[in-house]
Amino acid sequence: MKPQLACDAIALEYGGNAVFLRPSLRAALHLERLHGGFPELLRKIEEFDTLTVWQVITATAGKEAADKLFSYAATQPLSGFYHVAQKPLHDLVWAFIPKSPEDESAATAEADRTPWSEVFKELYGFATGWLGWTPETAWNATPQEITDAFNAHIAKLKAIHGEAEETNPGQSEEQRKQNAELGLDPEFDRAGLAALKELSAMREGMAA
Repeated sequence: MKPQLACDAIALEYGGNAVFLRPSLRAALHLERLHGGFPELLRKIEEFDTLTVWQVITATAGKEAADKLFSYAATQPLSGFYHVAQKPLHDLVWAFIPKSPEDESAATAEADRTPWSEVFKELYGFATGWLGWTPETAWNATPQEITDAFNAHIAKLKAIHGEAEETNPGQSEEQRKQNAELGLDPEFDRAGLAALKELSAMREGMAA
């Protein structure tokens, strides 16, 4: 069974010391690269590699909170910390993976998959370029928050301007003009949605 997605902070409490792990876009990009991908990161967490665990908690809760928690954990048997930390850390990694609004077809699942680091960079672009968020707001938001906001933005634009037919290879000239007036990429329907459609298939690939 897959852990439940979390868009906000995930609590980790041990011996009266509580930290809150926020699956921000900044942390997602950093930790995905830490061991060359999420599967290896999950393996390190399962092995309870203490350096990896410290890096994960530091990246998502802040150094001060992480140091305080580890100072206490150092005085206790490692097995106790392992049992307390495993579920929150696994939930955190799954929370980095945004869920697409719809299940995709087998054709999508078989398509070439973009590396997660590139997906996170695209989400940053959606947040700052299309949604108008500041860089700091984008980095501190979770991938799921950005995905949800972007989907809502696309839905709003489609409600205002209408949705192109599936068979239409591009936007109408009128739609392009309206997009340009709004400061949007004229091809947003195809480029943006195509990027988001990869997320479900990539999520399944990570779980395999």
